[in-house]
Amino acid sequence: MGSPKTTRNASRKARIAEMRRAEQSRERRNRLLTITTGVVIIVALGAGGFALVRSQSGKDDTASDSKGAPGRFVTGSDGVKTWSAKLSQTHVTKTVDYPMEPPVGGDHNQVWMNCNGDVYTKAINNMNAVHSLEHGAVWVTYNSKAADADVKALAEKVKKTPYTLMSPVEDQKDPIMLSAWGKQRTVTSATDANVDKFFESFVQGDQTPEPGAACTGGLSK
Repeated sequence: MGSPKTTRNASRKARIAEMRRAEQSRERRNRLLTITTGVVIIVALGAGGFALVRSQSGKDDTASDSKGAPGRFVTGSDGVKTWSAKLSQTHVTKTVDYPMEPPVGGDHNQVWMNCNGDVYTKAINNMNAVHSLEHGAVWVTYNSKAADADVKALAEKVKKTPYTLMSPVEDQKDPIMLSAWGKQRTVTSATDANVDKFFESFVQGDQTPEPGAACTGGLSK
């Protein structure tokens, strides 16, 4: 009889094809929604919706707000922080202003960062990384205050773990942080026991909006 971990891995792989089909279907729905919204706006303008146009004209077209309902981190007894509000999953092309750094969810780019044990030595786009979290990845991040030995050790761990990725995030609060969809925690070093605990809990964990969705075939840099 296979171990629970082996059985779980097999189950993940079996769901990948199904989740890819589901994501393609969601993309089609999003495109239809975009077209429908555009038609409604055009009709409103034709009917004299000048006030609507005026109210939108003062907004920065290069940024959108992913906060939605007010939210905050709530720290559990295990030290893991959970975002208190529901995180949106809309695919957008604009830059998203996330209420946390690194972000743990919200609107994001339609293309994910490859997260099949991928280690990035340069900063990556938050919006692509958030899409990886949506697929059940754990994102390991660090800044210049992290020890080189810890960065190297964590990189080796990530390389051996599907559904993970790693990159520098200079603006984050602590030297080493771990993020999953709606979840985040700080760890003290690569040997901190909470690294393994976080991976075990949240790599394709119950928090995953799209379990089994691909972590390959996205962006590689």
